[in-house]
Amino acid sequence: MEKGRIYIETYGCQMNVNDSEVMLSILHDAGYVRTMDMNDADIILVNTCAIRDNAEQRIHGRLEQFRLQKQRRGNVIVGVTGCMAERLKDKLLDNHIVDLVAGPDAYRDLPRMIEATTPDSPQINVLLSHEETYADIIPERMDRNGVSAYISIMRGCNNVCSYCVVPYTRGAERSRDPRTIIREAEDIVAKGYREVCLLGQNVDSYLWEDPETADRNMNFAQLLEAVAKVSPDLRVRFSTSHPKDISDEVIYTMAMYSNICRHIHLPVQSGSNAMLEKMRRKYTREWYLERVQKIRSVIPDCGITTDVIAGFCGETEEDHRDTLSLMEKVGFDSAFMFQYSERPGTLAARKYKDDVPEEVKTRRLNEIIALQNRLSLQSNEREIGRTHRVLIEGVSKKNADELFGRASNNKVCVFPAGGHHIGEYVDVEVVSCTSATLLSRLR
Repeated sequence: MEKGRIYIETYGCQMNVNDSEVMLSILHDAGYVRTMDMNDADIILVNTCAIRDNAEQRIHGRLEQFRLQKQRRGNVIVGVTGCMAERLKDKLLDNHIVDLVAGPDAYRDLPRMIEATTPDSPQINVLLSHEETYADIIPERMDRNGVSAYISIMRGCNNVCSYCVVPYTRGAERSRDPRTIIREAEDIVAKGYREVCLLGQNVDSYLWEDPETADRNMNFAQLLEAVAKVSPDLRVRFSTSHPKDISDEVIYTMAMYSNICRHIHLPVQSGSNAMLEKMRRKYTREWYLERVQKIRSVIPDCGITTDVIAGFCGETEEDHRDTLSLMEKVGFDSAFMFQYSERPGTLAARKYKDDVPEEVKTRRLNEIIALQNRLSLQSNEREIGRTHRVLIEGVSKKNADELFGRASNNKVCVFPAGGHHIGEYVDVEVVSCTSATLLSRLR
């Protein structure tokens, strides 16, 4: 029996997308159905990110739209879930728009919370767990192409980088039983998916210690191999790696299996040892460059992407130049680049002054972006004349007669459809490029 229609919006990273899929599965089992139309929803959920201030500001803006829904229809329940829910807690209920607040470890409680919610009885559950991994739940896939799926292999984080709110919003690190991960990968293949991305705040620290026998203990390299063996037609990606933990074993495992994609997202954040120490990243510039050299010596065609923060507390011009020089040395294929925004409750917020002026942060970020645009173009120009095996993911937004997909190194290729369809593998030759795209032809 249908209990109500759920509309959900997701903000933030791939982990948040996977969390939304877990929520939908739990609510579907409880009798709720998903709707793609907010105007048709009995329950509106916004699954949130608290990593950066601009993400939170976007969500606050959306809450005004939800207020209008409540004003027009009266009986609509509005809920905030995820990292922002855990961070702001009761404050979200104070505006009388939000009826329900559920943290990242409270999704199993959503059906009860929805049932119990009344105008005079808002519901909140932001308790963090040391055990919850949702390992027994097969997510209800939200993707529209039916090609790529996410599997969360672990939750939480133990690194406590000084700028990062994740350990406080997602709790301590815990790994999933690998048997449940393999079952989920097999389910993905059975449903026709061609690619899986293994997710974790720090996948390299994945470690399952079996309570029954040490023979079933498994680290990330072993898990990666096990998932690759599920099907030779299943491409395997993973995110995110931590430079302090990525091991030779992981690199060699990638090289052994052709269906493990040749791409590593390796966030550096800064090229300055002084900044890395203040950020509590637990590696040095030299260590990072050695890991890159190791990757490229074993997998010469491996794509390497990164994250960079401009204007962290106390950052000098010399620190900034160190970041630019590291970017030049590595030659990243692409990067996510941000200027530092202080997150309440973090070690940096408690211990360090956010003392780099906004105009300096902006100028440094613009220099980082300009450099990366040049590096991305140079990287893509080196692809001209090469042939890539591409998994078709969709139709080009600019031309309905063209398709797009990613090569193993994560670069986006656009090419004539030529009678091919989403979900197929095709070989394409790169003929030209922009800084973001490889323009290709079918082989």
